[in-house]
Amino acid sequence: MTTTPAHTPYFDYAATTPADPRVIAAMAACLGIDGDFGNPASSSHDAGQRAKRLVETARKQVAALINADAQDIVWTSGATESNNLALKGYAENAGARGDTRTHLITSVLEHKAVLDTAAWLERHVDRHGMSVTRLAPAANGAITAEAVAAALRPDTGLVSLMLVNNELGTLTDIAAIARVVHAAGALLHVDAAQALGKTPIDVQAQGIDLLSMSAHKVYGPKGIGALYVSRAAFERVAPQMHGGGHERGLRSGTLATHQIVGMGVACELAGAALDDEHARIDALARRLLTGVLALPGVTQNAAHAPRIPNTLSLTIDLPGFFPFLLTGDMAISSTSACNSAAGTPSHVLTAIGLNAEAASRTVRLSLGRFTTAADIDFAIDCIARVVAQCQPRTEATATA
Repeated sequence: MTTTPAHTPYFDYAATTPADPRVIAAMAACLGIDGDFGNPASSSHDAGQRAKRLVETARKQVAALINADAQDIVWTSGATESNNLALKGYAENAGARGDTRTHLITSVLEHKAVLDTAAWLERHVDRHGMSVTRLAPAANGAITAEAVAAALRPDTGLVSLMLVNNELGTLTDIAAIARVVHAAGALLHVDAAQALGKTPIDVQAQGIDLLSMSAHKVYGPKGIGALYVSRAAFERVAPQMHGGGHERGLRSGTLATHQIVGMGVACELAGAALDDEHARIDALARRLLTGVLALPGVTQNAAHAPRIPNTLSLTIDLPGFFPFLLTGDMAISSTSACNSAAGTPSHVLTAIGLNAEAASRTVRLSLGRFTTAADIDFAIDCIARVVAQCQPRTEATATA
């Protein structure tokens, strides 16, 4: 019998992560009168200069995790803003220059921060002139270079795809896609919110022009993120926030030193532990899958696509099963946070072929830094108990 843990086991790391204690300590040192609380833009005194040095150290820490130059990191409030800046910034710049490359390629599997932005650009075609193509996944749930190549047009200027899917954990072959995109003269934007710190990222080797990141997915604070902007892309992105010309003119606003420091430390910690943590989580995920896939009615979605081990999507196809039967025992989600807020079936699950009923019987379990083997065993036990309750009862079992 699995022992009930003192706290509710957390299996929603894809939604957000708890801040690492080392991150919290670094942030706290930037807040009080005795700390480095100054405005990084105030260069006339020591408090501002100290804050500026911390900000630039953090910029280097983030850049190191993705093999970028520090000066190409632009601070934002998170991956959602980074995605908006990349897509709207490209569209506005193209419109202002009279650029004919006003075709955007994305996929139906993207996060709402990309899909909703693309839809907005499409609706405001009179202002930005952007048309949008949305790719469907292959049979295994992946977005392929072949699909991108087939969708490219002479007027394609930007391709926007996520590196790791936030619901399925599937891994996109960005390097292969970049070769196709660049051969056509277009730019590649990558939403890496779910990939940062979980899988190696090398913007130079993978040919990434723009990369969106968020600290709270990698054990840093909420409210801070970054956009990597390559030299090739810098002149093709217009700022979306004005008022001071911060961040080389791409994103105005007083920099939040404590949050930036938190993101920097979080990225440095993630880079140092990347290989070991991947192996540890992979072992835990295999243990979890071995336990739950042996149960009747349980299948893993997009099981045959390249993936990271952190995120698992399971459909429990039994009458009477609903995700809320598990949420009292474990912190899990039935879909991504954006879909959960909308109260609609997951667009990702329906795009890979699940109907609305199957999507409503799907749970996402995401593992992270503080997941233990005991948590895994508890999850297997909980799912097995609920599955047993939901199985159709035969006449023999009903009268036993």
